[in-house]
Amino acid sequence: MARRASSALAAVLFSSSLMAGGSAVAQQQQEWFVPNQQQQQRPAQAQPQQQQRPPQQRPAQPPRAVQANPAPLPPGEPPPAAVIGIVDVPEVQRNSTAFNQVREEIEKRRQKLNDDLQREQNRWREEQQQLANQRSTLSPEELRNKERDLQERVTDAQRVFRDRSRNIEQAAQQSLQEIEQALAIVIRQVSASRKVNLVLPRPLVIFNEPPFDLTGEVSAQLNKVIKSVNIAPEEPTPASTPAARQGQPQRRN
Repeated sequence: MARRASSALAAVLFSSSLMAGGSAVAQQQQEWFVPNQQQQQRPAQAQPQQQQRPPQQRPAQPPRAVQANPAPLPPGEPPPAAVIGIVDVPEVQRNSTAFNQVREEIEKRRQKLNDDLQREQNRWREEQQQLANQRSTLSPEELRNKERDLQERVTDAQRVFRDRSRNIEQAAQQSLQEIEQALAIVIRQVSASRKVNLVLPRPLVIFNEPPFDLTGEVSAQLNKVIKSVNIAPEEPTPASTPAARQGQPQRRN
């Protein structure tokens, strides 16, 4: 149970640290431009769903080099004496080349998504202003067609940006799972080499002597086990995005 708890907590800390960076993207995408209206907040049900539902996780595989979770003690047999080790997972993150690689790449993709979103929103505002200026020269039917065409492109863009945001977060989650699995193996190996049977995260410990701390050894071994991660590439932007459709003839009924 102690071993399962230590690796599970490490996974939570790893995930929460990196995935928190996606909140800025989600917040930016909560507002969408709508023709004939001021910029307004999208309905809650239209927001990207990656924050509300856990992404699919690959089934855990017991590592070959490390013994799987031990069998429970026979009834009446007392547990062994606790030999405690301490691991500072945030420090392991800071020292992990693989984790920093994933963080930098995901932040770069999120920033690009934000930049593209800002450009699209500015373009929609300009087009809406042009429609407002043309009201006196267009017939009601022509005005409705232009507004409908703009609204369709805005709707298409919402879908495209939601898909891009979801793909970024899924790529981050998959990469983190690979690092988390390696970390769990390393913690078990280091603990076994020190005869440790109980590992606690440093934030939960008020005081400990240096010999109890396994952080340095865990960090060094993790960088040997996994130096980098293959991050899933971004899917190409569909040709039917608003930018690509801007020059196409407007629809008419």
